[in-house]
Amino acid sequence: MKNPVLGVLALVSVACGGEMSVGDEAVPDAVGSTGQAAFSGVNGTVCEESPYNCKLRPSGGNRVLTNDPDDDDSWELYTGVPIRDGNGTVVGTSTRTSSTFNHGQTRTFAGELHAFAVSTSNSSAGWMPMSAIKGRTSFEAKVGHVSALGSGLAKMACYAVRNSHDTTLEFKKVVYDSDAVHERAGDYLPLVRANGLRSANLTFNVPGFGLGGVAVDHFPAGTKFQRLDVPTNSGAPSIDIPLWVQDSAGRYRQQSGTMKFIYGYVIAATGTPRNGWMAYDALQVSSGCP
Repeated sequence: MKNPVLGVLALVSVACGGEMSVGDEAVPDAVGSTGQAAFSGVNGTVCEESPYNCKLRPSGGNRVLTNDPDDDDSWELYTGVPIRDGNGTVVGTSTRTSSTFNHGQTRTFAGELHAFAVSTSNSSAGWMPMSAIKGRTSFEAKVGHVSALGSGLAKMACYAVRNSHDTTLEFKKVVYDSDAVHERAGDYLPLVRANGLRSANLTFNVPGFGLGGVAVDHFPAGTKFQRLDVPTNSGAPSIDIPLWVQDSAGRYRQQSGTMKFIYGYVIAATGTPRNGWMAYDALQVSSGCP
């Protein structure tokens, strides 16, 4: 990931929805004039823009670390196990022999503890049983537990996960000058998965700040999302980040619109409340939120 905070910082000097190409010489000025130090907040000790927009943990990265410091933190898996969404619904059968898992994310489904895999055979994130992880004992000692909070925040509008997405947004980058395979706006939209159904990520933090934009749960189209009035540095109950497309040099340094993230919670079908951020473009106004 290149210049992880520049994408957000540049937004301060660019009109929302505008087009902008940031040259290399503009980087120091943008950072120097708008950069703010991270601070301790409600959801963690390293936060940006909101006390609810924080790293999963202050150090050590967002993944559950393996015992090999030189690998990509992929854990070997047994195949043939169910993959579940945040409601506990089986959305596929795993054929993957390895995956990475996000730190601190565990839930119980069908009487068994599950961990949250970054990618699965369903072409999405999802929950996998601990019994599928080779080296389970080591994994359980490392995974920890982290949950986003929301107590005391006032309710705002009710939304639901869309059963469609804006294809013009999907491949834009959420990180300035990204050279990663992902770091795309589509990572936060309700895309069609391998099972033919749409679903979207609930995240612990907003991308573009160097916090990771880390998914902590995954829900199908139609899922109710209750928005909460979250405090931010700007005063708005949301965080906007710039989106980036390729410039004449083929690098993602030209701004093309923005993406808004709002904070709230989902009450899963299991009755478990799950707080976090969702892209506004992944949602539509609804009613009947629990």
